[in-house]
Amino acid sequence: MAFTSKDVMALREKTGVGMMDCKKALQESDGDMEKAIDYLREKGLAKQAKKASRVAAEGMAYAVADIDKKVGVVVEVNSETDFAAKSDKFIEFVQQVAQVIMDKAPADVDALMACDAGNGQTLADVLRDKVMVIGENLSVRRFVRYEGDCVAYVHGGGRIGVLVKFDADAAASGSDALVECGKDVAMQIAALNAPYLNEASVPADVVAHEKEVQLALMKNDPKNANKPENILEKMITGKMRKYFEEVCLVNQAFVKDGNLTVGQYVEQQAKAAGGAMTLASFVRYEKGEGLQKREDDFASEVASMMK
Repeated sequence: MAFTSKDVMALREKTGVGMMDCKKALQESDGDMEKAIDYLREKGLAKQAKKASRVAAEGMAYAVADIDKKVGVVVEVNSETDFAAKSDKFIEFVQQVAQVIMDKAPADVDALMACDAGNGQTLADVLRDKVMVIGENLSVRRFVRYEGDCVAYVHGGGRIGVLVKFDADAAASGSDALVECGKDVAMQIAALNAPYLNEASVPADVVAHEKEVQLALMKNDPKNANKPENILEKMITGKMRKYFEEVCLVNQAFVKDGNLTVGQYVEQQAKAAGGAMTLASFVRYEKGEGLQKREDDFASEVASMMK
């Protein structure tokens, strides 16, 4: 029995399974829609599609760097439950995802899913298999890949992943001092979550808004009622200095030595390495950040399974 592209679309709507798998199911079933649905169910694909509609907001934020190859990756992979995220199979999958990103340098998540993951499988194929084995919806949410001197840090067993990139000269590049510095800075990023690298990276509209807020606060303070505008402007300069110390990584007080800023600590480590290095960029992922958490009545679920 022949089938058309409309049949493939109809099967996809009925099952939620991908287009290529629907096409293969119709080929194997001679175009018979019901047999094709049975085929997909027998292969476990329709079951996987059902899982794909469930919220995956747990999982792992993972970071890894190869100091010799000068490449680093931070990635977030989600699962439905923390229990699944702690399984060896899930952790192995996350590490495989990170390795594929390092090796293949995909442009985005869609390109990543199409990457060769070995054994004749794409990463999408591997993901589908893991969904069936683990029994939960899984998804690769986001990633960043840096080339250069990178240091990675994973906090809390995957609750937070941080990747730090340096610009370094030949003397400092790949040095023990750079790696030590990167770990310290990454831990600071994990703990204090600075939104910006330095003052230059703070958007102009954000700076303007903060100045407006500070000016309004000062004018509403009775102690400042009779102060001239030029004095208020000087006060705003001091307020903005404090603001940058809070939101800019290099301006923050270094947690291991409050007498230094993070920027000064990096300079100190560069001297220890006998060269020059500066912080170029960083990424901090926290698992489930901004995602709606799945809310289940676990007791009711267990009770229903026992009936």
